[in-house]
Amino acid sequence: MQRDSLLSRYIYATSIVLLGLGSAASAQGLPSYMGPIEGRTVSSPADTATKNVLVLNSMMFELYDDAARVLQANMLSKHPVILGLFSGAGGRFILYRPGMAPLEAPSVPIVYQLLKSVGHSTMALTEIVMPYLDNAADQSWRSSMAAYRARMKSALDGLDATPIPADWRDNSRIILENNVAFMDDCLAKGSISFAALQEFSKKQSPLLKRNIAWAAQTQVGHWMKVIGEWKTMLGSDWEKTYAASNTIYVARQNNILFSVLAQYFGPEAINDRLMLIETISFTTTPDDMLTSLTRIIADRSVGALFFGNYHLMDYELMGGDARAAIIAEDEKRGMKAFLPPAVPFGSKQWPTLITPGSGPTSLADVQ
Repeated sequence: MQRDSLLSRYIYATSIVLLGLGSAASAQGLPSYMGPIEGRTVSSPADTATKNVLVLNSMMFELYDDAARVLQANMLSKHPVILGLFSGAGGRFILYRPGMAPLEAPSVPIVYQLLKSVGHSTMALTEIVMPYLDNAADQSWRSSMAAYRARMKSALDGLDATPIPADWRDNSRIILENNVAFMDDCLAKGSISFAALQEFSKKQSPLLKRNIAWAAQTQVGHWMKVIGEWKTMLGSDWEKTYAASNTIYVARQNNILFSVLAQYFGPEAINDRLMLIETISFTTTPDDMLTSLTRIIADRSVGALFFGNYHLMDYELMGGDARAAIIAEDEKRGMKAFLPPAVPFGSKQWPTLITPGSGPTSLADVQ
């Protein structure tokens, strides 16, 4: 990393020199090998001054990265850290303890993945058919469906050999059988009607809900046991332990890994020692998560140093002034301000939607 940084600085400095040479090219008579890259550059004093100021901001991020490595090492030398990472296998939990190698928790039992895979098979089937509903003239879906049917039949034929409990296995078998029957019907008719898809979805819905519930029970039971054991193992160090889990937009509400952690950390730790970090992809690396966590904690010290509030930097720094500016701009335009309630820095509320209202709040509520 340091070598790459030095190389980039060298290249940057060299390019500046070469660009500068262009301004004196005619006077100095540069050799022919400089011809392809020489040329006269033009920069007004205002442009140069603007760039000199803006580069301070871009260099800040490089300095951030350099400092973060030191600060992260300092944090891990004093505080246990737990990372809860999303994965297709039901998540990963890693415990970092001062002076010890990272401890990765055992994976969620494989039955979780099997139940989820069966459930996803029906969802995947809809991806094949939905672009071609009530369009018999387009047969481009047939090859994909035939290939997926072969995979589905193989899964169905071997289902009894999987470690899914017998009383759960029957439900999965019916789901797969219904999938195969629906595909056979579509292939035989050469078309996919919305009415047929709707009937199929109604048949599968209660079966899918059972698989989802069993998968959730398997995942939650496993991680509750793991985090409970880690809390016991850490003893009094638990009170200075940090934890974070990652989430994408659709998984913020009722985030499973964060919710499990919250049961052991309690309400006072939320947004203080326990954090939900939003990302743009389902999975992220432990190093990226540690970097994010380090930056959050380091920025808190900066906020306390400059502004006298430890949690100020957890929020958009210009957010308060921007809020006042939005209200003022709304008044100029005769508009009514539409903004969320102002909350104090260091709020312990869940970092997800918490305002109650009408309507279903879980899959079990959906009719």
